[in-house]
Amino acid sequence: MPENYHVLSAPLEEDLLPLTALLRSRGVPHQIYEDQGEQVLVVFDAANVSPVAELYRAWRAGEVRIEASAGRAPAARMAGVHWRGAPITLAFALASIVIFLGFLLGAPQQWAGALTFSPFELTDGGIRFLPMGGEYWRLITPVFLHFGWLHITFNTLWLWELGSRIERTVGSLNTLGLLVVIALLSNASQFIFGGPGLFGGMSGVVYGLLGFAWVAPQLEPRWQIQPAKPIMLFMVGWLLLCMFGVVEVLGFGAIANAAHLGGLLSGAVLGALLGGMSRLQQTG
Repeated sequence: MPENYHVLSAPLEEDLLPLTALLRSRGVPHQIYEDQGEQVLVVFDAANVSPVAELYRAWRAGEVRIEASAGRAPAARMAGVHWRGAPITLAFALASIVIFLGFLLGAPQQWAGALTFSPFELTDGGIRFLPMGGEYWRLITPVFLHFGWLHITFNTLWLWELGSRIERTVGSLNTLGLLVVIALLSNASQFIFGGPGLFGGMSGVVYGLLGFAWVAPQLEPRWQIQPAKPIMLFMVGWLLLCMFGVVEVLGFGAIANAAHLGGLLSGAVLGALLGGMSRLQQTG
C-alpha cells in the first residue's frame, strides 16, 4: 500500500484552501483531513514533504502570495464551513431530530404508523401488523424513528462523527447512496431475522458507517477516515453486549441486533467495493 507522509498540522480555523489549490495545480498528490481538532496535511511521496513544508512556511511568512482558486471564497475557514462539507449527513441527522420531536410532542401512533417497516393497526388484542404493499418508503424510514432521548442523542452524534468524515472524503452523492443502501439492508435484516415489529433508529446505519470507515482505508489509504482502535473496540463491544442480551437486562429496552449486525456487514462490504474501485482507478 502507498504510504502517506505528514507535512504539517494546522488549527481548524486556518484557511488552507489556497495552499491545497496550488498543490493541485502543480500536480502534488496530497490529502487534508481533520484529526483530534486539527487539520493535517499529508503527501504520498516522501520527496514532496520538504518542498510543501517550505512552501507553507514561506506563504505564512508572507514571502509567497497564493491566491484562492476561482469559485472558492478566499476568506473561507474550515471551522465555518465544517458543516457545509457534509450536507447529506446533516440532513439525515436533522430529519431524525425533527421526526423524534414530532413523535415526542405530537401523535406517536401516527408518526410510527407512517414510518415503521410494517404498517400496523391497534386492536383489542394488541398490535396487528399488515403487509407493506406498495409503501416502499418503509424500507428506509425506520432509521428516522427514535424512542427516547438517549436513543436519538447517541445515534445522531455517532452519525455526524462518522458520516461527516466519510462525506468530506468520498463526496455527498456517494454518501447518499451509502446511507440509503445501509438503511435498506439493516432494516431488511431486522425484519428477516426478527419478524414484524416496531423497530427503528439510526444505529444500524451508524454501524454500517463504522464498517465502511474501517474497511475502505485498508484498500484506499488516501481515505483518512478510519476510526481509532478504542472507538472500534467500544462499538464492537457494545454490539456484542447487545447481542448477548446484557443491555436489555440493564434496562435499555429491546435492541434491534439484526439491524446492527446487518448494517456493520453491509458497510464493510461497501467499504471494500468502493475502496477497491478507487484504488484501481488510481493505479489504472
